[in-house]
Amino acid sequence: MLALRDLEASGRAAVIGGHAPSAARREAFAARWGAKVFAEQAALLAAPGLDLVLVLAPPGAHLPVAQECIAAGKHLIVEKPLELTVARGEALVALAEAAGVRCGVCLQHRFRPASLRLKEAMLAGALGQPLSASASIRWWRDDAYFAQPGRGSMARDGGGVLLTQAIHTLDLLLHLMGPVRDAAGFALTSPLRAIDTEDVVAAALRFENGAIGVLDATSVARPGFAERIEIAGTRSSAVLTAQRLELHGIDGGAPAVFGDDGAGGGGADPMAFDHGPHRALITEMLDAIENGRAPSCSARSALPVQRLIEAVLADAGRRG
Repeated sequence: MLALRDLEASGRAAVIGGHAPSAARREAFAARWGAKVFAEQAALLAAPGLDLVLVLAPPGAHLPVAQECIAAGKHLIVEKPLELTVARGEALVALAEAAGVRCGVCLQHRFRPASLRLKEAMLAGALGQPLSASASIRWWRDDAYFAQPGRGSMARDGGGVLLTQAIHTLDLLLHLMGPVRDAAGFALTSPLRAIDTEDVVAAALRFENGAIGVLDATSVARPGFAERIEIAGTRSSAVLTAQRLELHGIDGGAPAVFGDDGAGGGGADPMAFDHGPHRALITEMLDAIENGRAPSCSARSALPVQRLIEAVLADAGRRG
């Protein structure tokens, strides 16, 4: 992770070591980081100077890995999604909170500068009362992406385009708009790849604040396009395209523009994105640990997006 490289270079953090069940992965980690590797997770957790653990395992392993970290009193950042299901995510949150351990989730879109600016504007009432909101995630993932064993399977990933790709933009939508009260969805699995999870989804949403909206998410849109959130309120509208924000006022003049057209990872290369928001997320967690408070991107704050995903897919399943 380039974000960790930056934090090491600045003296803000140091990589103590790593653990993976696979010997090959342990060797790759040692070669990349020049840090000690541990054949057993318990040995890593006992290493001197370890305060924060990054849990990068497949989703279904997050809860058991987190249990061991929490029992050892270590704070943690869990890669998205929090877990395979809402129930398992809730169990993880309960364990961390009962132990007083800080637990965050890697939903870094909240930390993009344009996202922060839009959140600030909405809190200040710049858009007025939100009336309509939409999220469009029209990405592309190629054959090489799905060649990884288990990729796109329920057994490994627990879900398709919603839980694995669109979750970042959906989380940001809820971070801006608040939770969803009702959802009606449609989902299908395309014939483009041999997977058993959804890769095309559409849904209608009604938020608890009274606004309504739509969701359009897919990983079959070649060559992949920047994800987009649009919000219309009683005073103005906002268009957030990846890392570029446009705020349109009631006077109809030129919009105020923040950010740039930087890549968002929507194309064939899922790693083609700015690592700055990752750095900001980890830094905010370090600040939270030092100041004895919960991180803003806490595990509990990641539950609403998983509840929405389950609700959309459950409704889609009922429709057949």
